[in-house]
This record gives sequence, structure tokens and C-alpha cells, in this order.
Amino acid sequence: MSNVALNCLMARIYHIATEPEWQNANQHNQYEAESLQTEGFIHCSDANQVVWVANHFFKAVPGLILLHIEAEKLQARLVYENLEGGEELFPHVYGPIELAAIAHVSPFEPGLDGTFDHHAGNFEII
Repeated sequence: MSNVALNCLMARIYHIATEPEWQNANQHNQYEAESLQTEGFIHCSDANQVVWVANHFFKAVPGLILLHIEAEKLQARLVYENLEGGEELFPHVYGPIELAAIAHVSPFEPGLDGTFDHHAGNFEII
């Protein structure tokens, strides 16, 4: 298992959420995914990982949104690690994400075939 704690944070990380989760975050002024309670962190992705994650875990799921998170504004610890035995490192946020750290929220819909492909224009990664 490889893990790297970052001192020099990257500009943006991303998290796939549902509209009800986002509405709840707005009521509490912070975002907390269920995984924060069950696993101790919030799963995120770098820009080049979003499509793979979406197709692996959310294929054909409508009504999603993509949170564009400014990593340097996080109050919680951000760790790049792989906890499933692979080599690719994923960003994990070990605490709630304050709304001030969320720079943009965009619709995140699969294509007609149920897959996600940012080249198809169904969503944006900025």
C-alpha cells in the first residue's frame, strides 16, 4: 500500500455527488459523504481519474453532480493513496469539505449509453 501526504497541494480535485447530498451540504455549510463515516475519508479524483471512477462506480446513474474542489482551501488533511492494492494514487479528504473550498459545481450526467465521456460534452471538468 502506497500513500503520500501532500504539503504542496494541487489546484483541483473532484468528487462525484448526488443532488440531495449537495442540498444537505448547503444546509450545513460543509459537504460530508457517507464514506467519511464508514471509511474515515471522502473519495476524490484528479481530473484524469474522474471518468474512470464515474464509469466504474456510477455507470448509468443519472442526476449526479461534480464538485470542483480547490485543494489548497481544504481544512481537512488531503492524502494521495491507494488502499485497494493498485499503484494509482487517489486523493482522499480526511474530514468534511467546507463550501468555501468548492469552487464550482457542475451537472454530471452519463451519455445515452450510460457511460461518462467528457469529450461527449455531457459534463465539464474545469
